[in-house]
Amino acid sequence: MFNPNRLTLARKRRRLTGEGLARLVGVTPVTMSRLEKGLNEPALETLDAIARILKFPKKFFNGKDIESPSQDAASFRSLTSMTSKERDAALAAGSFSYLLTDWVTERFNLPKVDLIDLSFERNPGKAAVYMRQYWGLGEQPISSMVKLLESKGVMVFSLSENTKNVDAFSCWRTDTPYVFLNTFKSTEHSRFDAAHELAHLVLHKHGGPHQGKSSELEANAFASAFLMPEADVRSRISFVISLGQLVTAKERWGVSVAALVYRLHKLRLLNDYRFRSLYIQINKCGYKKKEPNSLPREESVIWKKVFMELWADRITKNHIADDLHLPFEEVENLVFGLTGSLDVPKKKGNILRVVSSIKEV
Repeated sequence: MFNPNRLTLARKRRRLTGEGLARLVGVTPVTMSRLEKGLNEPALETLDAIARILKFPKKFFNGKDIESPSQDAASFRSLTSMTSKERDAALAAGSFSYLLTDWVTERFNLPKVDLIDLSFERNPGKAAVYMRQYWGLGEQPISSMVKLLESKGVMVFSLSENTKNVDAFSCWRTDTPYVFLNTFKSTEHSRFDAAHELAHLVLHKHGGPHQGKSSELEANAFASAFLMPEADVRSRISFVISLGQLVTAKERWGVSVAALVYRLHKLRLLNDYRFRSLYIQINKCGYKKKEPNSLPREESVIWKKVFMELWADRITKNHIADDLHLPFEEVENLVFGLTGSLDVPKKKGNILRVVSSIKEV
């Protein structure tokens, strides 16, 4: 049976309005509206046109409803520059991540969720300390935010295509936390985004995402303290001599030079004048656009292990996409930049049931 829910989802994923899709398909806006409301069944030629224009398999438009992250359930890293179409497209990608997660969890044992509710703590810096203490991280730098989140049961996905204005977003799906990162950004930027989204997951789970500017500032403060513990920063930097010194020093914590300057200012290791002066230098050097001494891209342990296990049985991402009736690109985009470079067979075949266990990250 044709499912109007899936039509709306595919349309939003392609950033089209109902009227815009109707024009491309060659039907009236009223007809398209009735299709999306489930009041009409599409003619075969109309369904063919919809599938061709939206670049989704026709089988995608059949089947049960697909669960979607709601606008009220998702906390977006970027709010001011993001359009409603970009937001809806990102949320649609979230829907496909749910499908992929369900497919994988039927075949693999993934790490259990191990987050704590810190919504009681009004000081985000202290909340970051509590989070580190709970996970036994001490004051040491975090080598990989992606691996850390995955080891604690967070499902990490990529936002890789045409999403420059969407840095990242996170949401809870029942008891499972999700984080989506723009893997086109620098590693330093993505690491901060990951810590920022962790803040939303533990600080703002019950309050919804749109709490105004204050929730974004809290998440930034949490991320800064989480990635750059005060004691460790003070032990390494007691006096700032030059911007070059900070370009070298920031590699220890895997943050941007701008984020380190901001942290030093908050810790009162930089006065207001020196802080402004360094930010001017950062802009003049072009470090806002291209991070100096950028770190290698962080990769997923979970997705690499999953795909290696599947590929041992000649199961590729193409097979998964076929099984889910999704375009291959949608599956690829969800893990783009997270799995590194892996050469795998492209031969198609039946999906095999694979049972494995992923416990250690």
